[in-house]
Amino acid sequence: MKLSRNAMWGVFWTFVLAALYFNWHNDMFSTATPFAGGKFILWLTFLGFTGYSYYCSLRENLFKTMGIMAGLHWGRQIGIDLYIGLGLSVFIICLHQGGWLVASLWLLPILAFGNMATLLYFAIHFDSILTYFGRQN
Repeated sequence: MKLSRNAMWGVFWTFVLAALYFNWHNDMFSTATPFAGGKFILWLTFLGFTGYSYYCSLRENLFKTMGIMAGLHWGRQIGIDLYIGLGLSVFIICLHQGGWLVASLWLLPILAFGNMATLLYFAIHFDSILTYFGRQN
């Protein structure tokens, strides 16, 4: 299992580097933008959640745990809740990007890595998401 865990983390970090490379912009880490505090908190949340996820992966087997949870009513409810939320995140990405092409590129990483991928998307695009949804009011 150690090899598969390492492979999954390798895929995740490859995805992170590709997402940063293909979505790079000068304001990504800038604190001189509106709501810079929110951006900072979002990046910290991404890093903290990713770190905690790695910590958990060292102590528990994800697939074994998912198998146990799938046998419990609340475990299934939590799984359904998670994937409804992830689906809504993909829909927001679709709205933000103006179509399904980019959203479909994020779909597999979001389904595979859950909120670590959605946090990364929202951190990368924080300023433009605020601008986009601010125009809609």
